[in-house]
Parts: sequence; structure tokens; C-alpha cells
Amino acid sequence: LSSRTSAAEKEMGGAEQREKQYRAHQGFGNHHGGVTSAHTYFYADEAKCDQHMETFLRCIDAASGSSEDGFSAIKLTALARPQFLVRLSEVLVKWQRFFHQMAAEQGQARRAVLDTKLEVEKLQEALANLGIASKAESQQWFTGKNLGTSSTVDLLDWNSLFDSRTNLSRPLLIPNRKTGQLEPLLSRFSEEEEQQMKRVLQRMDVLAKRAMEKGVRLMVDAEQSYFQPAISRLTVQMQRRFNRSRPIIYNTYQCYLKEAYSIVTGDVELSCREGWHFGAKLVRGAYMEQERERAAQMGYEDPINPTYEKTNEMYHRCLDYVLEEIKHSRKASVMVASHNEDTVKFTLRRMMELGIHPSDKKVCFGQLLGMCDQITFPLGQAGFPVYKYVPYGPVNEVLPYLSRRAQENRGFMQRANRERDLLWKEVKRRLLTGNIFS
Repeated sequence: LSSRTSAAEKEMGGAEQREKQYRAHQGFGNHHGGVTSAHTYFYADEAKCDQHMETFLRCIDAASGSSEDGFSAIKLTALARPQFLVRLSEVLVKWQRFFHQMAAEQGQARRAVLDTKLEVEKLQEALANLGIASKAESQQWFTGKNLGTSSTVDLLDWNSLFDSRTNLSRPLLIPNRKTGQLEPLLSRFSEEEEQQMKRVLQRMDVLAKRAMEKGVRLMVDAEQSYFQPAISRLTVQMQRRFNRSRPIIYNTYQCYLKEAYSIVTGDVELSCREGWHFGAKLVRGAYMEQERERAAQMGYEDPINPTYEKTNEMYHRCLDYVLEEIKHSRKASVMVASHNEDTVKFTLRRMMELGIHPSDKKVCFGQLLGMCDQITFPLGQAGFPVYKYVPYGPVNEVLPYLSRRAQENRGFMQRANRERDLLWKEVKRRLLTGNIFS
């Protein structure tokens, strides 16, 4: 009993640390500082968000006109008030934290996410003992089409339970472990916040419908980790609607995060259960300095992998999982958004081993325009779907973005020198063979 209690206490303490990550912090009200390699948006008002939506619509149209089956990328901080995304993220994380607290009390601390399953009867008893819901009341929680077929509940079931419970007028109470008191999970949103939620969903709906109409796939970019639970939840809502027959909406996964693999595997499993197509863009990540500074100031664990090598391992682990899913179900697709030659070689090798052919168009590659053409062009010539990411906007905004990307890619100059050497080698080959123009 003592070891089980100790494990539960450790799990709860870790959960409280994780929750700090999603709290608003005045010092980080501006989410642009310390960002080296991503374009960021300043929220002015709702009219500015509408202007951003119009810009994204033009980008979708441009992608449609320039290539078949193209992509267009959007950022949700351009379409919603960032503070609202932080608040929604905090609520989602509190709900998941409650799940892990219940799991720890059932002796399941530190299990893999999808292996953690609450026994419904024990959960109902715990809810009754805490004063959250009587057994008769909680019985109604588990009568849905997905929750009523098993004696256990995992995190995906738990998240769907959140969707149904928050629609009820009675506030959902969860325990505060520090005070021992029950507190509402979701304090009532102000009328303005409710309007913001409606407007961001409307903007996303407009963009998704235009993308589907134009035959363009829409990538929702990942952002700072304290926005990401809200961004991922909103993106999954779009995937549920628009990815029924093929992947239109792609979510982005940052593999420099320690929890990247758990997030990817959870979303793949959710898509399998609900029958929609999983679409993913895998990146390494763009907010490392800011994430680490915020973690240090607010007192929670650094969410970033400790080394670049660990990030590479995470990238390949997540990618391999998605490739296995592609082989298994054919209802998953991935963009390998990387300038790393080893990652590209790893992808090609695994595709060959798994029997995934380029013509299947389940795996594509992406690099920035003007960077790593020695990767892009051979892939295209070999028949792989490969895309160039084209920054769009005023020159005074795009150039600083590109300079930050060059700075972020610390090996960029070595790759540029290698590309120069390859070009010169090809020129000499053509001169010697007399095929200078072929």
C-alpha cells in the first residue's frame, strides 16, 4: 500500500508540474520573444484575424493554381486571441491531469498513455467518494456509444467524456489536491470569450471548405507547447469533419517535445477508432529557447528533449510509427518536413522495407524554398511527392523570417558548401561528356 501511495503521490506531483506549463504568465504575454525560426502574429483585434483569414484564403487559391494536390499552411494564433488558446489549453490539461490522478490511485502510475485504463466501477466509486457525482449520476456518463462497450476507460475515452460533460449546465467539479476542495473544471467563459470560440471555429470552417473545394490540403502549424493542446483539439475537430474520405487537414507534431510520441500515437489511435484519415506533418520544432526560458521562470519541467540527438531519435520514432500505420491501414499520410539528410534516408529505407511506394502518395517531403535543393530535386526526380514551403507576405516580414531559419539550421552553411561542390561536380561531368545542356 505504501509503495502504491508513493507512486500516486509522485504522479500527482508531476501532473501539477505539467499544469503550470499551461497557465497564463504576464512575462510571456508576448509569445514572440525568443522565437528564432517561426513566423508569429500579433493579435490586434478580431478584424485583424479576419484579415489573416483572407490572406490564408489567397494562399489556398495560389497553392491550387501552382500544383496538383498542394498544401497551404495556417497558424491558429493568426485566427484567435492567443490568451484564449492558453486558457482553453489549461482546461484541457486539467481534465487530463484528473485522469492521471485517478489512474495513479488505481495503481497505474507511469504507464504508457494508451496502456493506462481506468476500471469504470472503481472510477465511479472514486467520483462518489470525492463528492463529484453519485454512482447513479456517473452511470449516465458511461452510456454513450463509445463508452458503454467496455469496463475500462482510457485517455481517449476520457477526452470524449469531457466533450459531453461540458455541454451540461451543471459545472463539472474536480478536486484540487493542494486544498482538498472541489473546484469547477471550466469556469464560465465570458460572452466575449464564447464569441471568440465561435469566430475561430467559423474561420477554420471557411478555410477548410475552401481547401476541399480547391483540392488543397491544409496544414495547421504547431506553436508553443502552452497553446498546443487547444490547437490540437481544434484541429482534430476539423479532421473529424473533413478527413472522412481522404486527408484534407494535417496536424503538425513537434518532435523536440518529450511527449511527442505519446501525442502522435494517441491521435493515430483516435483516427482509427473514429474512422477518419490521419494526416501529419512532422517537424523538429521552432520555439526551443522560449520554451526553456518559460519553464525555468514558471517552475515546471523543460518540455524539450535535452539534446539534438534525442530529438532525432524522437523524430524517427514518431515517423516509424506513422509509416507502420500507413502500411497497416492505408488511412494515414505524413509530410516529412525536414532538411536533415539522415532523416530523408531513414524515410526512404523504411518505405522500401514496408512496401510503401512513392506513387501511393502517402508519404511526402517538404523543404523551405531556397534551402536544401540537393535533397528536394533528387527526391522529385525519383518520383517522390516533394514540396517547397514558400513564405508569403511583405518583404520586411519575410526576410527576417528566412534569416532566422538560416540561423536555426546551424549546418546550413556546410550544406550550402556541399551543394556548391555538387553543382560544380555536375558542371565538370557535363563538360567532359559534351552534354553541357542536358
